[in-house]
Amino acid sequence: MHVVVMGCGRVGSAIARRLEQIGHSVAVIDQDPASFRRLGPDFGGRQITGLGFDRQTLLDAGIDSAGAFAAVSSGDNSNIISARVARETFGVQHVVARIYDSKRAEVYERMGIPSVATVPWTVNRLLRELLSVKVSELWREPTGKVLLVRVTVTEGWVGRKLIALETATGARAAWLIRFGEAQLPTTTTVLQDGDQLVVAVTDELTSRVHEVIERGPQDGEH
Repeated sequence: MHVVVMGCGRVGSAIARRLEQIGHSVAVIDQDPASFRRLGPDFGGRQITGLGFDRQTLLDAGIDSAGAFAAVSSGDNSNIISARVARETFGVQHVVARIYDSKRAEVYERMGIPSVATVPWTVNRLLRELLSVKVSELWREPTGKVLLVRVTVTEGWVGRKLIALETATGARAAWLIRFGEAQLPTTTTVLQDGDQLVVAVTDELTSRVHEVIERGPQDGEH
């Protein structure tokens, strides 16, 4: 897959290098050509100097053939504008923006653009969003034993009761996001296409959640 990364700071350069290491083609955009030195001498992807929301700059980076776009510059406005251009103008399927203002991040999530505001796990979460992993960590409580993960409902679970997914995974649903609106699920909630769940799990349960989401329900899981 071809991935375009806007912003070659600490996070952007780390994402670009990681993506290239796992076999993806990468183009990096930054206004400052000196920033590309963070990529290191072994980086083989494209290095494009320019604005990440400029149409020609994006085309030079191969946005028209990209499967994913990450906006991780130091400016919230630039990140969200370029993310929207990538999605709405070029139809890039997987788009994520790094947002420093948590209040803005909430608005952009409702637009359907995943955003990342906390620093320690930015790179890992961005990679999960870009590569369409269906389960990604959102928050971990201070002792580290319980975490919240976001689950994208896969095709096999559409039309099934949420309680069946909870039973199959051992996770507990905290809330459901449907059409950009959060709601508290009930025992009768039926999963729909496009739903996202935020569920509470332990580290021991995380691999099971991944497995169950990817494989879909088995006989008896209604």
